Amino acid sequence: MYFENTGLENIHVDGALLESIMNKQSLTKEGQWDYERVTYDRKFIVREGTYYLRVFAYATSGDVDSNDATMRVLKPVLGKHYYPHGVEYGEDENFPEHLVKTCIGILDAIKKDVEAFEISV
Repeated sequence: MYFENTGLENIHVDGALLESIMNKQSLTKEGQWDYERVTYDRKFIVREGTYYLRVFAYATSGDVDSNDATMRVLKPVLGKHYYPHGVEYGEDENFPEHLVKTCIGILDAIKKDVEAFEISV
């Protein structure tokens, strides 16, 4: 399930700052990054299953590894984990309303923290 109109799509922000803001909301990148891209995840284990809120970003300049990148944030997504196949984001998935509301609150908090430091490109 992609979250539309969060205000995060296409925003540009310093990579180190983005990392700090995401960690504040318990989204971590773990091993899901390379020199150009990063995925921040927050895992939810609820009665209905295991879900991941994911925020993707990629470097428009600099290098993710050296913390000197300017990152462009992409559309956030909520996916359901199926063992052993992985995470599905499809329209056929049913996402608990309470989880969707929680994720919207998290994304709103991220947007509030990021917008003061947005980089104009």
